[in-house]
Amino acid sequence: MRSVDGAGPRPKTARVLATCLVALGMGLVSSGCRVDDNDIHRWENTAHGPKKLCAVLLYDKYDTSLRVESALALIRMKPRSGRRLAFTQIDSEDPPENEACKGSLVDVLSGLRAEVQAPIVSQLVSSIIVELKRPPPVAQPGQPAPADGSFPYKDAAYAMLVADKPPLVTDEGLKQTLRGALVEWAMADFERRLEARGQAYGMEQLLRVIGAEAVVGLPKLMTKETRKLDAMASLVAELGDAKTKEAASAALVEVAKWILSDDWTKVRTPELKDSNAAQKLTPTEEQFKKQIDSLQDDELIKVFASMRKVGQRPVVDHLLGFAARKDQAEKRRQTALAALEGHLKKDNADDVKRILEIAGSDAPDVVLDQAFRRIGELPREAVVEKLYALFKTDKWKVRRAAATTVLKMSTVKDVGEFLGKLPDDKNFALGEALTYGAYMGELKEGTPLDALKKYFGPGSPAARTSAIAYYFTYGTSADVSALSSLESDEGRAPKCDSDPDCKWVCDVPKEGSQEREQKEIKTIGEFVRHCVVPAMKERKPDAAKEQKK
Repeated sequence: MRSVDGAGPRPKTARVLATCLVALGMGLVSSGCRVDDNDIHRWENTAHGPKKLCAVLLYDKYDTSLRVESALALIRMKPRSGRRLAFTQIDSEDPPENEACKGSLVDVLSGLRAEVQAPIVSQLVSSIIVELKRPPPVAQPGQPAPADGSFPYKDAAYAMLVADKPPLVTDEGLKQTLRGALVEWAMADFERRLEARGQAYGMEQLLRVIGAEAVVGLPKLMTKETRKLDAMASLVAELGDAKTKEAASAALVEVAKWILSDDWTKVRTPELKDSNAAQKLTPTEEQFKKQIDSLQDDELIKVFASMRKVGQRPVVDHLLGFAARKDQAEKRRQTALAALEGHLKKDNADDVKRILEIAGSDAPDVVLDQAFRRIGELPREAVVEKLYALFKTDKWKVRRAAATTVLKMSTVKDVGEFLGKLPDDKNFALGEALTYGAYMGELKEGTPLDALKKYFGPGSPAARTSAIAYYFTYGTSADVSALSSLESDEGRAPKCDSDPDCKWVCDVPKEGSQEREQKEIKTIGEFVRHCVVPAMKERKPDAAKEQKK
């Protein structure tokens, strides 16, 4: 007698099956030696039912339809001890009564002879597809949604689809139909099925196996009612093709526009009032407005986070336009620019123009900071001249942000070009000189100090102080002598009177006292003596090397 799985004779199994499995002592006999659908359905709920169902699936005596029904019964069987046996171990006894049943349903199917396996798998997959295509359960008003019985069929479909030792679903047409049914199942009730517990294989795991086609339908689900917008955005960003990402990008823009609309306020106002009432809160009119504003901030910033993942042209255009709006709070504008990270196109002249306009505007500092961060992601050749143009501004903080952006994308060979673009004496701040000196000391592809020494002598005050400021950050007590010739330099220092933060003053010891006082810096020599050299003397050579590292 051959074995039921075609792998060679198994005396014990052969004897069992030869006697209609009576020797198993499990009562696998109904009406003589016949087994029918009623037995199959009854065994789903009995203690030894899984073993009996597995035996039917294995035994060639039974026709294909009954064996398929046995497999379906194993799939839909209720969990036992928190486990669905079809996806873990059908016969969990040690040792199992039938070695072929000690694995999962996929293991059992994989052990069947090819000529037996093919029709069983084909009919089983067809039956699973029917179950996957059933409409999801709908809750009646005032009642929880009925249990969704489709999950075990989804899990079985996934397990059969990914089985590769050997492959189970070998017919390409059937495999594609199964993939399509799984995608349709996922889109039919995406949010609830995404977060449902008790699944052997999670929704995201399923979609990743299927790939780009699995998320084509997600953009249509990305609406103002969606609770899982960010999860959808993540999946589209990871799996979607260009067309799907573009559609998701446009959908996110529409959600953002709705959050800023009067309709959003009309919807959220009664909801918030009900929430306050439930918590016995009685905010004043002003407090309630702050609540609404805060809620709007939260929702908008969450959408911006999703936009950051997806990007694409609709998102880029919307975020650039939003960040330029002076009527929006700085936190919102800042977050909009942060969401643009990595999405500006170097070959899009309009992107470059718009981000530079924001960077050169009178926007709050946190907005400007993000604008320059985005500019810093673009190629040097695309933006450097436009950044240099910002050096002409009267706003020294804007110039400093533009200048540090230039330096971050420069090398030692660019030192001369950079210093030559600094203003001669126009609201040039002490903080600028110290910042530029520090950044130039970090330049690669050469030795910064060798390039900077050329600018210690005659030249513009801004260029001289910026070059000398290298020593403020990197000089040590051992380097003081290198600046000795400059300590008496009477060349004028820059001036800056636009605000208290930009004045040229350094702390010096107060004569005849342990206290310190601010000393106005008017010459290059005073800058070296009172600002740079004291900082150098406090830094030991070894400590400076560690700092440089």
